[in-house]
This record gives sequence, structure tokens and C-alpha cells, in this order.
Amino acid sequence: MTLFDLSGFQRDLLIVIAGHNQPSGQQIKTELERARDEEINHGRLYPNLDVLVNSDYVEKGEIDRRTNFYAITNEGRTALDERREWEEGYLQEQISA
Repeated sequence: MTLFDLSGFQRDLLIVIAGHNQPSGQQIKTELERARDEEINHGRLYPNLDVLVNSDYVEKGEIDRRTNFYAITNEGRTALDERREWEEGYLQEQISA
């Protein structure tokens, strides 16, 4: 799976996770709600986090019995870096034109 296979929401989740040190699902939810200016329900959040975990972009661990943390993996970081380079290539073309 590549970042092109992910939805925009899933890419946003990955970026938020990359910007924090092992955030909980609730912390991710709060951060995205603030950034996107919309409410995000658990039924949308956790299945999409699971996609990132199953894609090996994110690691899931346990803080306590009720709370999990999420951390970007090396594969996830590499995928974000490659995506950013791809985007910058197109943006640079627009600036040069």
C-alpha cells in the first residue's frame, strides 16, 4: 500500500501522529477536529487508524487497559517523506511556470 491508496483523512491522521510523541486516539481526534473544524466520531476515527496500523505506517501500543497510543513507523515516515517530495515537485513546477 502507498500513500496514494490512503484517503485524505487517513493521510491527515498519519501527519498528526507523525507530529506527536505517541498520541492517544483521543489526542489525535482532538487535534484533527481543531485542524479540520469538524467533529470526528469514533466510528470514523478508529477504523481509519486500524488501516494505518495494518498498512505498517503506524504502530499501536497500550497506555493502559482503556487507552492506546499510536506512533509512526519508519515505513510511515518514509512514505510521508516520499509524498512530500512528490508534492514539492509539482509545486515547484507551478512556481517556475
